[in-house]
Amino acid sequence: MSLMAQGAIRPAAEDQAEQARARRLLQRRSAIRFFEVIIWIAAVVAIFLLPSKMLILTEIAILALFAVSLDLVLGFAGIVSLGHTAFFGVGAYAAGLFARHVVAEPVIGLIVAGAVAGVLGFATSFLILRGSDLTRLMTTLGIALMLAEIANQMAWLTGGADGLSGFSLDPIVGLFPFDLWGRNGYVYCLAVLFISTMIARRIAFSPFGLSLKAIKSNPTRAALVGIPARRRLIITYTIAAIMAGFAGALLTQTTSFVSPDVLAFHRSADVLLILVIGGTGYLYGGIFGAVGFTLLKDWLSVVTPQYWMFWIGLLLVVLVLVGRERLAHWIEYMPQRLSRLREGGR
Repeated sequence: MSLMAQGAIRPAAEDQAEQARARRLLQRRSAIRFFEVIIWIAAVVAIFLLPSKMLILTEIAILALFAVSLDLVLGFAGIVSLGHTAFFGVGAYAAGLFARHVVAEPVIGLIVAGAVAGVLGFATSFLILRGSDLTRLMTTLGIALMLAEIANQMAWLTGGADGLSGFSLDPIVGLFPFDLWGRNGYVYCLAVLFISTMIARRIAFSPFGLSLKAIKSNPTRAALVGIPARRRLIITYTIAAIMAGFAGALLTQTTSFVSPDVLAFHRSADVLLILVIGGTGYLYGGIFGAVGFTLLKDWLSVVTPQYWMFWIGLLLVVLVLVGRERLAHWIEYMPQRLSRLREGGR
């Protein structure tokens, strides 16, 4: 065999070894971790251990799905948004209008709401990807504000400021009616959250997800190595819009009511705060943040009804200035330090 042939075989073997190594790395990254199993088991066990807390658990599941959808855009694709509530609100109205005028079956309404939000996400993605982060912030905020005003003015369709009501939903898949205690509603929302999170997880820990991280890190370099950055950002933005539409539809279906509040700016602010609390870039930050934010808001609104927003704002400032990792280190360090001081005093 000539030296030229040997030189051609060696790079090919090296490429195959590198590809095998990359596949093993992806498999390790995408493997289900122990803490993920614990999270979903705890969510199911809560059905039996906390029967009186079904409504707040349903709220947590809906917020978690909304936050996971934003994390897919912000944490992986690097697209900043102040108007992600646009897709949440469109999904909520689509589910309500579909149940009132077409069919009251929840699952079909959920799919329709996700499809409508996805169409809006795809249509607006071409605007969102233009310009800098500041341009994206203002564009997303402007879209959400315009939709909120449209919902407020088209009272003949949306009910205006009074909201859309007067519709009831059939049992879920014809078997499980929405009960007064909210148990079936929570199970329904939890199932949608689980399926959506697993889909988002599969996207995030696939070669597609790795390319998104490359685009987020350096879009120009990613384009130079052959990654179709614009196309993949559009796909990701559309998928995130569908998931946000699911979350809005779940809110409408579990409450049988929808108003322009679903398009209000505070919902976008809340979901951003949830991601600040839980962290971005690993999907479960949205779930952890939704649990922490909802429970903290519920507790503070009882302890200090007039000033609960002050304490949440203070937490946000501390998290931003100090950092989540350093704060966690202090939380672990302070009890140990106090115990040592107590032992030294003896």
